[in-house]
Amino acid sequence: MDEGDTLKDADSGRVLIVDDDEINRETLLDLIHHYDFDIEAAADGRSALEMIEQHDYDVVLLDINMPDMNGFEVLSRIRAKRPPTALPVIMITGLDQRDHVLEALKLGANDYVVKPFDPAVVVARIRTQLSLKRAVDRIVRLERDMEDKNRELERANNELQQAYRHIKSDLEAAAQVQRALLPTSLPVTPGVNFCWEYRPCEELAGDSLNVFQLDESHVAFYLLDVSGHGARAALLSVAISRILAPLPDQASLVQRWSSDASRLEPTPPSLVAEELNRRFQLDLETYQFFTFFYGVLNTRTHELQYVCAGQTGPIHARAEAAPVNLDNPGIAIGVVPDPHYKQCRLQLEPGDRLYLYSDGLDEARNAQKQQFGKEGVIRSVSSTRDIGLDQSLKELVRAAEGWAGRPFDDDVSAIALETSRV
Repeated sequence: MDEGDTLKDADSGRVLIVDDDEINRETLLDLIHHYDFDIEAAADGRSALEMIEQHDYDVVLLDINMPDMNGFEVLSRIRAKRPPTALPVIMITGLDQRDHVLEALKLGANDYVVKPFDPAVVVARIRTQLSLKRAVDRIVRLERDMEDKNRELERANNELQQAYRHIKSDLEAAAQVQRALLPTSLPVTPGVNFCWEYRPCEELAGDSLNVFQLDESHVAFYLLDVSGHGARAALLSVAISRILAPLPDQASLVQRWSSDASRLEPTPPSLVAEELNRRFQLDLETYQFFTFFYGVLNTRTHELQYVCAGQTGPIHARAEAAPVNLDNPGIAIGVVPDPHYKQCRLQLEPGDRLYLYSDGLDEARNAQKQQFGKEGVIRSVSSTRDIGLDQSLKELVRAAEGWAGRPFDDDVSAIALETSRV
């Protein structure tokens, strides 16, 4: 294998020789034909320009001294359409034509060779211009590819933003539906005052609560907390809330006909929990369950019947005693097939308060990973005993969030009630 064969693999390129002198053309062809160049020749400037318009060349070897149209004019016309990086032009000149070289470089020539030709110099300069052109071509391709990719990324980003806007709109609509299930007005019950707080950590929450009148002497209230977050938890929360809504003059989950079918009466809280457990057994695919507090308050006697299903027991703040946690944790709804839910009884005295809250409140953690805890709840309830019930509940939520030093990581909901002092 000779040197020419070795260089053929590395030096492919299309070269146009422009010279009116046939001997010069043949000399150049003979000098570089051993290299892997695709060589063509033109005998005058006009023919060269036509060939350049019709074909893609990598390098042009252009003689300056030609009749009719000299090399300067040909070069100027080439540069009017193609910059030096797009089509390198190497001028052919004589040893004594230094001024011609300077003029050619001003007009945009990339390089020059002189006659008589030195084969090594001619090939080296062709190879240099080929390498530079290929480097520029690669940069141009990369820039073009980058522009294409940027356009694709921009299109994808626009599509993502549009999808996000749709999802955001859907979530906001779903959140409005969920908020519509919260109490818009609380029962007006002489001797008993209710208030509530609801703080979802995302657009949609797994928490839900309600306070509603069952009949002239009974008010029911509940707080539930579905495991997990987001749309899946919210859907289950909404479904349960709808089931728990009382129906006017109709039997439902929370009220049933009396034994003589003469009137509707409250369903015992334990039976409400058992029926919910039957309807909402744990789905092993989604692994969803929920904690649940449900209470029925007799507004005449102030006796409260309630059930705790995995829910933190309420805080009972007596008028003249320290608050205590009525912790009666049962099994969360849906975890086991047939649990027995204990129905608890609490006799409220005049001036008593009851605070019920989801675990997002007492499980709020500070920077040291310490929970606000039941102790924090009791501290807050104790310190706000002398202010109004609504403000006291707001202060409780604020105290837990202040303990964490940031917005809640979990949904927080709470209900408080107070019996009037005689």
